[in-house]
Amino acid sequence: MVVTALWLVRHGESLANVAASVAERGRHEVVAAPARDADVELSATGIQQAQALGGWLGALAEKPAFAFSSPYVRAEQTLLTAMTASGVTVPSGVDERLRDRELGILDLLTRWGVEKRYPEEAARKNWHGKFYYRPPGGESWADVALRVRSFLGDLDARGIDGDVLITAHDAVVMVFLYVCLGMRERELLDFAQANPVLNASVTRLVRTHEGWSLELFSSAEHLEALGAPVTEHSRDPDVQPH
Repeated sequence: MVVTALWLVRHGESLANVAASVAERGRHEVVAAPARDADVELSATGIQQAQALGGWLGALAEKPAFAFSSPYVRAEQTLLTAMTASGVTVPSGVDERLRDRELGILDLLTRWGVEKRYPEEAARKNWHGKFYYRPPGGESWADVALRVRSFLGDLDARGIDGDVLITAHDAVVMVFLYVCLGMRERELLDFAQANPVLNASVTRLVRTHEGWSLELFSSAEHLEALGAPVTEHSRDPDVQPH
C-alpha cells in the first residue's frame, strides 16, 4: 500500500490575512492580528471558501483515503468546514510538522516594520537569501523542508493506500513542491514569486514509480463555480518575494 497522490490545500482566508493586507496597504509596521498565529480563525470569506471546498470534495470521483491538517486553527477549521459541507467523512489527523513557517521576532511585522525595527535582520536576509534566512526564534524555508521530509517519510509507514488530503499554509504548500519535485533554491523562489498560493486553493502532486509530478497548482475553480471570493493573501512575506 502506498500514497499515490497528495491534494495540498491552503486554508481559507483568515482574520490575520485580512489584517496583514490592511497593514501592507497602509504601510504600517505591525499587523493587528486578533490572536497568536496558531489560534487565528477564518474570516467570513474564509468560511465561505471552505464551504466551496466542501463542494469540490463532495464531487471528487475518488475520495481521499486520509486527511491531515496543520494544528493551526485556520487550517483545521478549513478541513472540518469542508467535510461538513461535503457530507463526506474522511479519516483525519493533525500533524504539527504541517504548521506554518515560524517567523520568530519578525512575527506580525510588515516589511516596513522589519526595515524600521530590525534593519540588521533585513540586511542579513538580503545576504543569506530568502530560502536560507532564519529570523531569530524562527525558521528558514530550509527548516520547513526538514519538517516536510520527515512527514513524507512517515506517511508511507502508515500504510495508507490512495490519495491524501492536506490542509496547511502557503509556505508549506510551496515547500512540498520543493521537496517532492526536487527543486533547487532559485527554482523555488522564482516559482513562488510568479505563482501565488490562493486561499482554499487545491494543488495536486501525483506519484508514479518515477517519482512525484505536479498535476495541478493553486486551482480555485471550485471557488469560482460556487461564487466564493478568490483571495491571494500571504502571511509569509518570503512566499511572494517583494
